[in-house]
Amino acid sequence: MKQALCIGAFAALASGTALAQTTTAPKMIVAISVDQFSADLFAEYRPMFHEGLRRIQAGAVFPSGYQSHSATETCPGHSTILTGSHPARTGIIANDWFDQSLARADKRVYCTEDPGVAGSSSSNYTVSAQFLLAKTLGDRMKAANPQSRVVAVAGKDRAAVMMGGHNIDDVWFWGGKSFVTLTDHDRPVPATVADANKAVAALMTKRYSPMLPDACRSRAAQVPVAGKTVGGLHDREAGDFSGLRASLEFDRVVTDMAIGMIRERKLGTGPAPDLLAIGLSATDYVGHAFGTEGAEMCAQVLGVDENVGRILKALDETHVPYALVLTADHGGHDLPERNQQRAIPDAVRVDPGLAPSAMGKALAGEFHLNSAVLVGASPFGDIYLARDLADDVRPKILEAARAGYATHPQVAAVFTAAEILATPVPVGPVDEWTLKERFRVNFVPGRSGDLLVALKPHVTPIADPRGYVATHGSPWNYDRRVPIVFYRPGHEGFEQPLPIETVDIMPTLAALIGLGVPANEIDGRCLDLEPGPADSCKVQ
Repeated sequence: MKQALCIGAFAALASGTALAQTTTAPKMIVAISVDQFSADLFAEYRPMFHEGLRRIQAGAVFPSGYQSHSATETCPGHSTILTGSHPARTGIIANDWFDQSLARADKRVYCTEDPGVAGSSSSNYTVSAQFLLAKTLGDRMKAANPQSRVVAVAGKDRAAVMMGGHNIDDVWFWGGKSFVTLTDHDRPVPATVADANKAVAALMTKRYSPMLPDACRSRAAQVPVAGKTVGGLHDREAGDFSGLRASLEFDRVVTDMAIGMIRERKLGTGPAPDLLAIGLSATDYVGHAFGTEGAEMCAQVLGVDENVGRILKALDETHVPYALVLTADHGGHDLPERNQQRAIPDAVRVDPGLAPSAMGKALAGEFHLNSAVLVGASPFGDIYLARDLADDVRPKILEAARAGYATHPQVAAVFTAAEILATPVPVGPVDEWTLKERFRVNFVPGRSGDLLVALKPHVTPIADPRGYVATHGSPWNYDRRVPIVFYRPGHEGFEQPLPIETVDIMPTLAALIGLGVPANEIDGRCLDLEPGPADSCKVQ
């Protein structure tokens, strides 16, 4: 058994508080992931929370949680939350990677697709959990007692699948124009989902003009970027399904589905504990489209506060004992144009010459080759040598590519796959890990790249901002740090500023329901959430 982090007892001794403990085990576990909800956003807006995000702060608050790996993207981040494992164990190294052995023309692989489906591609795919190599909490609950029910609803398929796992009873996610489920879930559509899709259809028939909350007016300064401006709320035209994702309405509909599932499936009332995973995805779309520091994000975060309050109210109405955790799949960073206004001089957009296609073209000319040399989608992260390179030239290309990236002024570090594999798995405090260690817990042999590239801090890997203006994905702490908050009604909480990891969430929740998890199967540790003499981790 991994040692429990006995922070609860420490908090009680520090405060001198005597607490009568509630011993009823939860009958329902609720996990909420707010996509791109960084620890920085949590800290910035804490004084403005008045509903759900304020209420859960009566629980166990860890304002400095970590998605500890290097590829701070949606799919790997969600894969850590309810598996207790880093991407090196979950197998989910990024949102996308490349498999040059695939028979299809498209060698890019989406993290929740089944590339074996005839005619599919990484952008036209059948959703599957096959690439997730680790068990989720829901998988373990159902293995212990098949009467446990696992429900997942989210604005993204990768959020629902990575938190729900391989054996989900109900899973619903956004399919582009409505909420859909897995192709092998041939069951009647719940009334809750039908109602959600009717609501979306109604929203799409009319133009939407959002109101800016008074509390957000000070953040409404306009920032020009690529012929447009960000910094204020924007109208959404009728039929704009893409715009719907970056709106308060999107999360509200997902919240409605979550509340409907609680009621329609009567979660928490069966003979075994149930799990509900909720992915609120709109914050991520807002961050990409408008940045993290404008009026758009302010309104969005206040909307999350409201939606979490609605979920808590619905849970209370069940009179079922529950435990809730809220966290995020990754952090985020503002667009460089606004960062430059805020005196961050190294905030720039990436040099297009760092794209694998551009770097590979230069190398092909240097080595007098007519075929592709490098394969990859981004100027950072996993970059692959072309599969058909001759054996005698591969090491030369690898070294030349490494040197080309390493000498570029926007690159912080470049590692080869061999260097990463030779790095011991880190065991020290997560906030002190080296870059190489962050890449180590993200590395899967045969799936990860031949080269791993880290851009310098504040370099935004979007050269052309005519689409998205900001992003995440780096190994830097503004992308790694996320809040982690556990809440149980009737349990006195505490705040612990020391760093923990999202991989600690699953074993902690498992302990609350008396579910043992073998330490050698996970990377996380159980956190003691009780500030008195009780030890919530002893059940392991």
